[in-house]
Amino acid sequence: MDRRNFIRTGGMALLGSLAAGSALAIPSVKGALGGADQKAALSQAMNHFGVGEEDKKRPDIKGFKLCSALEKGGDYADLFFEHTFTNVISLKDGAVNSCNSYIDFGMGVRVLAGDQTGYAYVENVTLDDMLNAARTAARIASGKKKYGPVRLAEKTLKKNYYPITTPWEEISLKDKMPYLQKLNDKIFALDKRVSKVMANQSDSTSHILFCNSEGVMYYDYRPMVTLGAVCIMEENGKTENSYAARAYRKGFEFLSDDLVDILAREAVDNTAILFKAIKPKGGEMPVVMGAGGSGILLHEAIGHAFEADFNRKNVSIFSDQLNKKVCNEHISVIDDGTIPFNRGSVNFDDEGVEGQKTYLVKEGVLTSYMHDRISAKHYGIAPTGNGRRETFRNMPIPRMRATYMEPGNMKEEDIIASVKQGIFVDQFTNGQGQIGAGDFTFFVKSGYLIEDGKLKFWRLRVPEPEFNATYKKGLGKPEVWECEVPVKGTYTSHPGIINNFAEAIRKGVKPIAPGTEGIKGLQISNGIHLSSWLGGQWIDLPVDENLFLEKLQEHCKETVIF
Repeated sequence: MDRRNFIRTGGMALLGSLAAGSALAIPSVKGALGGADQKAALSQAMNHFGVGEEDKKRPDIKGFKLCSALEKGGDYADLFFEHTFTNVISLKDGAVNSCNSYIDFGMGVRVLAGDQTGYAYVENVTLDDMLNAARTAARIASGKKKYGPVRLAEKTLKKNYYPITTPWEEISLKDKMPYLQKLNDKIFALDKRVSKVMANQSDSTSHILFCNSEGVMYYDYRPMVTLGAVCIMEENGKTENSYAARAYRKGFEFLSDDLVDILAREAVDNTAILFKAIKPKGGEMPVVMGAGGSGILLHEAIGHAFEADFNRKNVSIFSDQLNKKVCNEHISVIDDGTIPFNRGSVNFDDEGVEGQKTYLVKEGVLTSYMHDRISAKHYGIAPTGNGRRETFRNMPIPRMRATYMEPGNMKEEDIIASVKQGIFVDQFTNGQGQIGAGDFTFFVKSGYLIEDGKLKFWRLRVPEPEFNATYKKGLGKPEVWECEVPVKGTYTSHPGIINNFAEAIRKGVKPIAPGTEGIKGLQISNGIHLSSWLGGQWIDLPVDENLFLEKLQEHCKETVIF
């Protein structure tokens, strides 16, 4: 294998040779889609990780080494095989100048016996090493229960939440580089104040094979891709920076010129607005969190406090709040592993539980924590599909997938209108939360002042650095003027027109673009065509429909050469 193909495949073939007695084939991507192909993919995955049919027949293995893991009398055991390869390319100073590839390959075995947990892992899949890992975990978590041979049954994939068109294994470095270059060039073209751009693109593919002592077995193909850029601008000696990024469970089809345009504009706009910002007066005031970027506060300050291990151990402030009202009745918080292509979605979690949607807070009442197998057993309920591992080297613990707040009964503009004086925040940064105390701290990266129910910011007549350099008096401040940010403006874009069309049907509001206006526009267009067909004659509106039809049919018979 040459260097190019080795990098392109993430060294797949080389690592495949570590699987004792296995073929070099990796499960097909289509095999993750369910049906007959899924069985073929599972078989290939078993061979890839050295647990093929011949191995299963060997008496010293007894069903995927699971009996070895339970030989000391554990209650439960599982095996987690992982082969992940990651590629990262970076752009700085106008050119792609960094490329890295990382490969992870190995197996972890977990044994549960009462409150005891034994865990061991190996960074290969040779038979002896896997058996030693299983027996190590068994010695840590021992009991009196006796197990016979384990019969494994394939777990059917009901729905694939991240189907892909083109897998990253088929994509070379030269296929990815142009998108970073386009992103760089687009950002520079949008604003002359741009002084530096740093962009990166990363993609990873994980092949996961899981089985447990309950007879569950599954294979999952997990893609992940990120594209983002940091934009740095300079204006009159002042420097500002911001960023834009997207991350999804998608294949190469994720990269597109449209995505480049969106990220470039977003990075430039997020940076440019900072030159107009001023520091608000200190003090306590209401905060309105915008959708999107501000969601990090929900994740860090609240989401982690709903993870069951913190509550089982009485660390979280919500440990004694289950089935109690914890917030306004209009608030519902969800943790969801079923959003198509979302980076937190899972077909199966790392314990073999199907991806699902879980209400943590329903109409203000704390209805559920996020559970893995251990915490679910403690609370006497079913796992919620939140058993997550960092890698095969780590035991699963209950962690978030995609945590968000449902829309309430108020529109954004109505919430803003209810605030006399406060802050509207659309981006937070440098945050941290204390789960036990319920305290959290975040810096506002981007926000607007709310006064009298309206978004406002103060724009400097002269940039601050220039004012400080030229002001000759004692104490002073630069001239500013008040700018109001519309939160409910006139609909002018296509989405606005469509929304207006729906409201006209539902509520009878005045249409922005009524059908009569469209007919008038069509009359003008038809008049232009008819005039040209008649050698430039003047045309009266409305046009003669019979004459127009006659000339149109004549031209339809003509041969057109492109």
